[in-house]
Amino acid sequence: MEIYLVGGAVRDRRLGLPVRERDWVVVGSTPAEMRQLGYTPVGKNFPVFLHPETRDEYALARTERKTGHGYTGFETDANPGITLEQDLLRRDLTINAMAETPEGELIDPYNGEADLENGVLRHVSPAFAEDPVRILRVARFAARFARRGFRVAHATNDLMRDMVRSGEVDHLVPERVWAELEKALMENTPARFFDVLYGCGALARLFPEIEPLYLDRSPREHGHGDSVLPVLEESVKHGRQPDIRFAALVCDIRNHEAAVFDPAQLSALCDRLRIPNAFRKLGSMALQHSHRAQSASTLSATQQLELLEDLDAFRRPERFSQFLQVCATEAGAHGLPESSERLGAALVAARSVDAGRLQQQGISGKALGEAIRKARIDAIREDMQDDTKQ
Repeated sequence: MEIYLVGGAVRDRRLGLPVRERDWVVVGSTPAEMRQLGYTPVGKNFPVFLHPETRDEYALARTERKTGHGYTGFETDANPGITLEQDLLRRDLTINAMAETPEGELIDPYNGEADLENGVLRHVSPAFAEDPVRILRVARFAARFARRGFRVAHATNDLMRDMVRSGEVDHLVPERVWAELEKALMENTPARFFDVLYGCGALARLFPEIEPLYLDRSPREHGHGDSVLPVLEESVKHGRQPDIRFAALVCDIRNHEAAVFDPAQLSALCDRLRIPNAFRKLGSMALQHSHRAQSASTLSATQQLELLEDLDAFRRPERFSQFLQVCATEAGAHGLPESSERLGAALVAARSVDAGRLQQQGISGKALGEAIRKARIDAIREDMQDDTKQ
């Protein structure tokens, strides 16, 4: 039995990045032997085991043969005679097809280290074309390493275009597309994910709502020029929360005159990709209300309260806070003043109203609700006057 560290841990160590997960390949063993050594089997389609102490994943070296469409259409061979080089050959990119011995010696049969040094995302073998998820992974790695100058090799992009033309990309299941998109949204340069998909022709198939933005790159009146997704790009300055970045993406689609994007189309996108409800809700709030929030300082106290009610700010203050972050991001992307801060102040003022004191005055039922609402409007108006004095 021989054990090698493989994949992302080897890549990231050579890039000087933190190693968060370690994956291992076991050559010359069998499932029975792994169980005897105390490893816990977890793999369904191929033998993967958890180490009895570290809980790292240890996979038997394997090869794969394409038997159908999509990323599940494979037949796996994990017999003890499979070599490390054969196992590495089936991986997606050369930078992910390196291994290390227990002594730290690099094993690099497909020149991954050279591609790391040159900033190239290159497929290992023609077998890359057998798994459409790899298109999304290449785009995601491009988003992760864009600041380091990484680019997709021309031959790899050509192969990805062939996969799109052949219809292989159409066999991606919604859950996998969303899983890769969510990861991409948390990368250093999430907009690059869509750039790569557009470059190989997959954007129209996977995200038809976004492709019109790329078809019309002429400078806009709001001054962001050739930037296709300026709000998403600005969101990078405000943390890595994927739901906020998704809402920023929604703003980009809505803002661009080349696309028509309304609540029904957002709902269709979320249904198609089975996007979680938290992302859907925040995206819908941004789509429908961010422009109005941007002009909150011009609204009356009554209008501000109505907007807070539409945003469900009293019952969902955490989501409202996320919404304000989206508004700040959108304002920053277009060089606009951050007037949505007024809306946050309005909520603080409105929540200062003591409903219990009104009840003590003998007010109840429908009249209590009306009294609370009037008191909230008065509190917001008074807060606005204090702002003016300052």
